[in-house]
Amino acid sequence: MTIRSTAGRVAAYAWLTFAVLNIADLVFGLTGEPTYSLTALTVGVLLLLGCGIAYTVGLRPVIRADDDGVEVRNPLRDIRIPWAAVRGIEGANAVKIRFTGPDGAELEARAWVHQTSPRAQAKAEARARKEQAKTQGFDLTGRTPTAYTAQRLNEILQRQRPKTRSGAPDKAAAAKAKAEEARESVRGAVTWSVPAVVSLVVPLAALVVLAIVGAVS
Repeated sequence: MTIRSTAGRVAAYAWLTFAVLNIADLVFGLTGEPTYSLTALTVGVLLLLGCGIAYTVGLRPVIRADDDGVEVRNPLRDIRIPWAAVRGIEGANAVKIRFTGPDGAELEARAWVHQTSPRAQAKAEARARKEQAKTQGFDLTGRTPTAYTAQRLNEILQRQRPKTRSGAPDKAAAAKAKAEEARESVRGAVTWSVPAVVSLVVPLAALVVLAIVGAVS
């Protein structure tokens, strides 16, 4: 299961296209003479910074789930959580996953994808209730984007839970205890995305250098 923001990706690709055309115009003079002034360099770096923002905010965010676990990729950080480390999944104004962190403490991953304000979430829930009334009682609970995503993740989570049923109570208890012990040893991982950080830091550093050069000259 892979969930991305379609609107975010469309906006990001639109900006990337705009930036590439403008940078090409500055360098090769597609609509006039090439320009290599300090102002042109500053404009080019600003366009590159916009590309970094488009990449981190529009293209990177994703929620991806497979048999091994769930991955939450936000603008600057990657969070990989094995199913055994997941403690709970909720979907209100954002998809939130509680999990066992690297040090054993409980952490919460808040997904960038489908993130909305409380007001927008309330409107989405109101629309879902109207749709439920129109469909004469069909259960549409969780059909808002965040709630539906959380529902799907919880379904996968339940399928991945180890089966501990046994005819003998003592064996069932032992199997459950063993499963809980195994869960306690599994940890989620939180890492910074180097490409995402570089895509923002490099243009910002270049802007600082250009500002200093402009002030000196």
